[in-house]
Amino acid sequence: MPVEGGRAQSTARSSVTVAAWTLVSRVTGLLRVLVIGALLGPTYFSNVFQAGYVLPSNVFTIMAGPVLGMVVVPAVVRTVTLGGLDRASEVLGRIAGRLLAVAGLCAVGLALLSPLLAWTLVFDVPEPERGKAWLLSTVLILFVTPQVLLYTVAELGVAAQQGRQRFALAAAAPAVESLGTIVTLVVAVSIFGAGLEIGQAPLAMMVLLGVGTTGSVLLHAGLQCYGAFRAGVPLRPRRGWRDDPDARDSLRRIARAIPVAACPALTNYGLTVVAATVPGGVLIVQLAYQVFYGLSFVGARAVSMAALPGLAEAVSAGDQRRFGTAWRQGVFYVVVVSVPLLCLLAVFARPTADLLANGALRSETMISELASCLAIVAFAQLVGGLHDYGQQALFARFDDRGPRIASFVTLGATVLVAAGAMLLPVTGGRLTGLAAAILAGELAGGLTALIRLRAAICPEPMFDRRHAVTVGAATAAMLPVIALGWWVIEALAPDRAFELPLLVACGLAALIPYGLVLLYFTSAGTDRWRRRPATAVLVPVDLGAALPAGRWAVTVATPVRCRCRRRRCRCRCRCGFSVPGR
Repeated sequence: MPVEGGRAQSTARSSVTVAAWTLVSRVTGLLRVLVIGALLGPTYFSNVFQAGYVLPSNVFTIMAGPVLGMVVVPAVVRTVTLGGLDRASEVLGRIAGRLLAVAGLCAVGLALLSPLLAWTLVFDVPEPERGKAWLLSTVLILFVTPQVLLYTVAELGVAAQQGRQRFALAAAAPAVESLGTIVTLVVAVSIFGAGLEIGQAPLAMMVLLGVGTTGSVLLHAGLQCYGAFRAGVPLRPRRGWRDDPDARDSLRRIARAIPVAACPALTNYGLTVVAATVPGGVLIVQLAYQVFYGLSFVGARAVSMAALPGLAEAVSAGDQRRFGTAWRQGVFYVVVVSVPLLCLLAVFARPTADLLANGALRSETMISELASCLAIVAFAQLVGGLHDYGQQALFARFDDRGPRIASFVTLGATVLVAAGAMLLPVTGGRLTGLAAAILAGELAGGLTALIRLRAAICPEPMFDRRHAVTVGAATAAMLPVIALGWWVIEALAPDRAFELPLLVACGLAALIPYGLVLLYFTSAGTDRWRRRPATAVLVPVDLGAALPAGRWAVTVATPVRCRCRRRRCRCRCRCGFSVPGR
């Protein structure tokens, strides 16, 4: 791993940094949705605001979104290695110049399409108030349109920092945006009132909300630009991307990977449209999304973001074994951090929903729907983390086609399950079906990405069985403590003031045996990646010699047909043939 500040930055340490600061950002993001629900209530006005002010984020996601970081980070790592910081800043500036021009066109398109998009968000509003709802939604979209440009600047700043192994500010800055939105909501409600329906909400209130949320995104983008400057790769948009082969290659890869970014955005928008058919349904689905992304980014996705520079370096060095070792190490970390979150949230979904439902959202129906969604999200965060990590690894290998295929599969599976959810009753099943659609999409896309990566990573193994033994033993040690905590909460039935401390205490108590078992197994040498060399020692071996090829030996042989159903197998994939590189 590259040395930063005189010491090596390991994947584990970077993962902890990303997780810690991402936790701050995700907690504030969850708090933002809670404040919206508590102040605006389960009304059609809250549906309009919640669905409308996230449209620029969806447009940016369609344009580039998280793919921008997956493509730009390896490009920054490669240019810093080959040409230094000045060359990396030059390439990043030319990428930024082109992307900001495209973002400007997307912002103009969003403004022109605002009447049509507003209609899709309010078509289920009762007829007497539908016209007013359409007007408020259109005005909101127009005022938040500049956020498309600001999100592009912010993501470029994040990529510049991650490429230089700087993760803290990049992960913490979104908290400023969430806090700014919360302040805007509090000010708007203090002036105009809380819990307003469409017919009662004035136009000035929606204007204030649009201006305040856009200002919050501006602060976020400014902080990310400052972080890129401190990382030594200042963000200065430049022209001439056609004459720069590195910038041109990165932009072409971003263009080819647009479906990877567009499919999740379209999925989110489709689920929002379906949830809008339930009063307050958008808030429930957005709460589930906040928990889903919060747990993923604190756990599995934090690992994938921290591991991406190391994977990119292994690819740049042409070291297949180092790449495989880094992949298995990352998978181990992903599972280690995700399994406790899965167990805790799945068991304590009902108490967690009771804590999250505040203000006008606090009703038995809403709490039950939210609890069901959270129980499904507990599994989705682990599957989604592995899906994201697989896509990161494919992008590190400059493979654009694999993530595209996985994204199309994710979109198809989610749409299919969401369409089935429309057949469920409005109260008592439809929102739970939408949460199941999230899980189904992540599962289908994750399997597709892993299959694609398996073909690329061969002959290195994808997973280490000893890692599975380690995590399984740690999980078995944790489950009795979780069961005891569930029994205590059910028996005591505490008030909400004591419910949160009890949940925190149960979670911390469950992590103690989990961590001790992990420590025991890893210290006992169970994890083979700790003892493997970073690179293979190549020993020439003659096939005709009596000495067989060892584990780290290289054999030279003509590709032959084998029983693994590959036409020209050059690997040792359980077919009995010795393979080059093994």
